[in-house]
Amino acid sequence: MDIIETIKEQIANNTILLYMKGSPNAPQCGFSAKAAQAVMACGEKFAYVDILQNPEIRANLPKYANWPTFPQLWVAGELVGGSDIMTEMAADGSLQSLIKDAAAKAAAPKTEA
Repeated sequence: MDIIETIKEQIANNTILLYMKGSPNAPQCGFSAKAAQAVMACGEKFAYVDILQNPEIRANLPKYANWPTFPQLWVAGELVGGSDIMTEMAADGSLQSLIKDAAAKAAAPKTEA
């Protein structure tokens, strides 16, 4: 599978996904630390990808996302943004709402129309 397909699959299979440097408990840069703290404060489970351990993702995700920097938060398949955007959203409560709504929708049983 090529790296863009891997990225698409990660985003599709994880309702809340943080691409970051390091891990939430051991971030490797200040921006990733702030981002992980903001997401963890929302109280929902989330997936993360350590781009330092995945150089192909680190090289290709900015092109795929059309977003040049890390961290990157993806919720329900949509790019939310980087550390500054996450911090602003956490401050006004919109990050919590976005993440809680996405987690609730993902947990809801699927019904057929």
